[in-house]
Amino acid sequence: MTRITGHFGEWLQGRLGPDGPVALVTLACDVLGVTAEAATSDRFSIDDGGLLGESRARAFLHELGGLPLLRVTLTADMPAGGGAGASTAGLLALAAVAGRTPGEEALATACRRAEGAVDPLMIDAPDTFLWASREARALRRFEPLPAFDVIGGFWGAPIRTDADDTLFPDIADLVPMWERAARDADRGALAGIASEAARHTTALRGPEGDPTEELAREIGALGFVRAHTGSARGLVFAPGRADASAADRLSEAGYEGIVGFRTGGRP
Repeated sequence: MTRITGHFGEWLQGRLGPDGPVALVTLACDVLGVTAEAATSDRFSIDDGGLLGESRARAFLHELGGLPLLRVTLTADMPAGGGAGASTAGLLALAAVAGRTPGEEALATACRRAEGAVDPLMIDAPDTFLWASREARALRRFEPLPAFDVIGGFWGAPIRTDADDTLFPDIADLVPMWERAARDADRGALAGIASEAARHTTALRGPEGDPTEELAREIGALGFVRAHTGSARGLVFAPGRADASAADRLSEAGYEGIVGFRTGGRP
């Protein structure tokens, strides 16, 4: 059995200039993931509740060297289309349980070919990179982030990533600001930049009526985050400063699958 952790939306996501690539800084999350279990069989088969589908799983494994004689079961903690990395984590869990572990670059390439856009879950410290998700490569590396506590859930309809979708706001101005704030371990600035990125995406892509920003303000969070494709939404706090009512307030506002976790970790 193996488990691959997902993420919880993004700190930033958008285009690097009007014609630039879609790039993101993932929000690492160790409480959501995909578990893979395998049993020997006379042929390959997969039971994943539609997370990947057998044809995609087969194509992915062929890319990595061929089909194992296994019956694989994948179980996800997060909803498909939630913006928490279920599909990428599923592919990586499938590769691990099948013994197909060729290294980060080869895994990233195989995931991109299988699904068109990929989260950087195969990389150590994925939240330290500016990641081109449609190209499966790192564009820049940042200093490790300071610790944050996040309380969040899934609000609104799930939206699966479409690799041909490039309708994202321009974040070229936010990236150098993020780099400076990460270097300085400035929690307030980082949370503010993430909130601005989320605000830009909501203005461009919707959905209307998203209550996350208002809740962050009412509860006194440092800022808020969202999946720029998907339904994950979260409130960001300094470590140990999360409001005790935050989870209940989110649940009352219609958020599902409420989670709390710590991310980052630099002192």
